[in-house]
Amino acid sequence: MIQPLAYIHPQAKIAENVVIEPFVVIHKDVVIEEGTWIGSNVTIMDGARIGKNCRIFPGAVISGEPQDLKFEGEVTTAEIGDNTTIRECVTINRGTKDRWKTVIGKNCLIQAYSHIAHDCHVGDNCIFSNSTTLAGHIIIGNNVVLAGLVAIHQFVKVGSFAFITGGSLVRKDVPPYVKAAREPLSYAGINSVGLRRKGFSNEKIDEIQEIYRVLFVKHNNVTKALDIIEAEFKPTEIRDEIVDFIRNSNRGVMKGFGMGS
Repeated sequence: MIQPLAYIHPQAKIAENVVIEPFVVIHKDVVIEEGTWIGSNVTIMDGARIGKNCRIFPGAVISGEPQDLKFEGEVTTAEIGDNTTIRECVTINRGTKDRWKTVIGKNCLIQAYSHIAHDCHVGDNCIFSNSTTLAGHIIIGNNVVLAGLVAIHQFVKVGSFAFITGGSLVRKDVPPYVKAAREPLSYAGINSVGLRRKGFSNEKIDEIQEIYRVLFVKHNNVTKALDIIEAEFKPTEIRDEIVDFIRNSNRGVMKGFGMGS
């Protein structure tokens, strides 16, 4: 299952049924679990932890050293969950002493030429289209879709089930369940198509839409909007998730359409 033209450090831990194509280079402190396929010309560096049944396409570099001047060679990791596909020439850097690891969840698709910097944590079932760029320390929730050429500022958070349109510059936090578009990045409705595809009921979709109308459409400031949401909407998992995300935002959330950045 390992082509003779590949180089694997003798101390790397590779499951027996991993397929490794020619010209792959795998460094010492690497773990690759069963069922994974590594395409030709992939480089997997120290600290890589790759799960089961992953597919890594030619030219990718996994667990490269952080592009951070504060990095001092500390032992950190880049962890990739089961069933994740990483397409051509993707670069994923390992963590620094800030969070000690970069994490990509299960069942993700990271498309060609994307970059995920040090200390990013990406949830499960995410899709990053071609040339998506994540700076350091970013947190992405589950089931997030980033269209092509999206660029996200360091320390930004993106909530679960969000959709960000192609070419967007993301400077502020993006709450869960929304569509984000335009420049500067603004609320463009809820991600109703994505939510229906994931099995959300019409009742839950309506609840999400009404909450975000209070926040983004009716021109309330954030403090007033949160007070209204907590007073007028019964406590649910969805309501509390949205409120907690916004209250805990360090960078502030993107604004409603027409309200500026």
